[in-house]
Amino acid sequence: MIRLTVIAFLLASALTGQSPGRRQFEARCASCHGADGAGGERARSILRGRGGRDLRELIRNGITAAGMPGFALSPKDEAELVAFVQALTAPAAGSSVEGDRSEGKAYFWDAGRCGECHMLRGRGGTIGPDLSEIGQKRTLGELEHALRVPGSAFALRVRLAGGRWLRGVARNESNYDLQLQDFQGQFHLLRRGQIAEVIREDQPLMGPVPAARIPDLLAYLVRPEEPAAADLAPSGQPRTGEWPTYHGHPSGNRHSPLDQIAPGNVAGLSLKWMFPIPGSQHLEVTPVVAGGVMYVTSANEVYALDPATGRQIWRYARPRTKGLVGDAAGGINRGVAVLGDRVFLATDHAHLIALHRVTGGLIWDVEMADYRQHYGATSAPLVVKDLVISGVSGGDEGARGFVAAYKASTGEPAWRFWTVPAPGEPEAKTWAGRAIEHACATTWLTGAYDASANLLYWPTGNPCPDYNGDERKGDNLYSDSVLALDPDTGKRRWHYQFTPHDLHDWDAQQTPMLVDAEFRGRRRQLLVQANRNGFFYVLDRISGELLLATPFVRKLTWASGVGSDGRPQVLPEANPTAGGTKACPAVEGATNWMSTAYHPGTGLFYVMALEKCTIYSKSSAWWEPGQSFYGGATREVPGERGRKYLRALDLQSGKVVWEYEQIGPANSWGGALSTAGGLVFFGEDSGAFAAVDAGTGELLWHFQTNQRWKASPMTYLIDGRQYVAVAAGSNILAFGL
Repeated sequence: MIRLTVIAFLLASALTGQSPGRRQFEARCASCHGADGAGGERARSILRGRGGRDLRELIRNGITAAGMPGFALSPKDEAELVAFVQALTAPAAGSSVEGDRSEGKAYFWDAGRCGECHMLRGRGGTIGPDLSEIGQKRTLGELEHALRVPGSAFALRVRLAGGRWLRGVARNESNYDLQLQDFQGQFHLLRRGQIAEVIREDQPLMGPVPAARIPDLLAYLVRPEEPAAADLAPSGQPRTGEWPTYHGHPSGNRHSPLDQIAPGNVAGLSLKWMFPIPGSQHLEVTPVVAGGVMYVTSANEVYALDPATGRQIWRYARPRTKGLVGDAAGGINRGVAVLGDRVFLATDHAHLIALHRVTGGLIWDVEMADYRQHYGATSAPLVVKDLVISGVSGGDEGARGFVAAYKASTGEPAWRFWTVPAPGEPEAKTWAGRAIEHACATTWLTGAYDASANLLYWPTGNPCPDYNGDERKGDNLYSDSVLALDPDTGKRRWHYQFTPHDLHDWDAQQTPMLVDAEFRGRRRQLLVQANRNGFFYVLDRISGELLLATPFVRKLTWASGVGSDGRPQVLPEANPTAGGTKACPAVEGATNWMSTAYHPGTGLFYVMALEKCTIYSKSSAWWEPGQSFYGGATREVPGERGRKYLRALDLQSGKVVWEYEQIGPANSWGGALSTAGGLVFFGEDSGAFAAVDAGTGELLWHFQTNQRWKASPMTYLIDGRQYVAVAAGSNILAFGL
């Protein structure tokens, strides 16, 4: 039998039939949650429950929206109920088991052959559940029961309509489909019409563990030694029509070569499936489709889906981090990166994690920055060769920005580039004053990569304090810039600063799009960006030379233009004052992080533009921990409304060729997607998902979601059919013909 320590014994004793806490639980909670807390007819399992103060507040206040009442208990009764629930829900990792961990390890990997089916931190098999974090996810009682009485997992043999046989386990099954994972770790996402016969084997895949081995195996599983990460599996080439990275391509151009959906048939586009992400609001994710699987996210969560049906294959989740400030506290996450057998996610508290593509289990977890210093992370990482590259958020709370690269196989840091110089470095002279101590310029949007030139391009955020530059005189390098970095070393090749000494919070966190095109009679490698400050820029991406800078909005009062030296010709009367100054564009920007697209067939660049102004004021307020470091404030201009436009700009001149004016509150954040089918898809300001003709801007189709857009669309091909997908509210929507 398992011998528990005194602590574990006391916890277990709280679960006995004589426990006053158990009696409290059975009287008030078991009718909904089940006597064992594993869930009942009216409520879900609490075995991943809360603890301490939160649990007491939950008992006292209930959850009105979920139909759970609060309970006014005496201090004694409340303490007994809390103790019982804590014991019931305590993860195994918090318990002490008197077994030999080394013997348990040996049994797991050798005699017991557990590792042939189960994985620990990237090592082992994929056919059984990933056990990397099993000690945090299961209670001690659940683990012991699973070893003594294994679940009835059986293999399936499936004969396809063409006669081919497959053998594996069902990850998900319905009357309409079967998600089969074979013993080599390959998913077969089958429709019922593809299946001729299913044979369910009658011998379970796992037998019971000998009783004498259970203490040792539990001791190892509760706190396993982290094995060295396995070598990274080859990534291979994306399948035709997949969307393997945040923008679909490392260039940052959200343009697809798919052409099944076209002006002549787009009217037949309809909703094919919907996947809700519980507890999420205003999703900002762009789905990634790689290896035949779709990956979507919310904060600290990844879901692997069948891209043809939206059916879940696996889910990874960890609790949201308490004590965050700024964007990270809002639960923002924009997606994953994929390489080989790894799926990479940036967490809300600025960790970068690697999950196994087949199991969803954790392989490694590295801290990019200390969230207690106001760091967070919100955007999808970018894979370059064998590195995973990410930026950080916290750009209004005084966090010092950086871009960092990590080895995809192990998470080992490779390099880091700071966007703000340290005091004493040469560029620090561009920060005259004390603001350099909390200078911001964070890097929260995904960058772009040019494989032919081997250059990484990353946009940077605004300087702090946002609206008062008195204590940061100078250009404030490298805020509001695009950085061209060597991806192998992180060394800077060149930079271009769009808004030196920014006083209006116009960060450069807009996609730095890489385009190969003829420009004014010469074939060039270009970097194109519609900037938040209202100017459309075209640069030579090899040298950083400015080729074009012209306004793409009419309401632009802070500068008269951009000079031949590449610097804006600033109009000081638009600078913030203590009493407030009206300036254009608005603080939201002429555009923002929403995605842009360039169609090589039309030669047009598509951007969501905002015509709006703001009243900017400055103050002497200084940095304080846990607060935004604005140095002022903004407010609406009385009597003036903003207006959103989808604009098509001529790449050669930056002139507006056509525009689609939208009627709405001008508070949407959805971007654009262009396709070889001759369409531009976008989130329209009324809440509709819409498509226009890429050449003329004529509206051809719309579907009203009644959501405020916070995400940009993508498209993919699966089973020979083109889909268009977008996150709307708390749902992923997929459309097809």
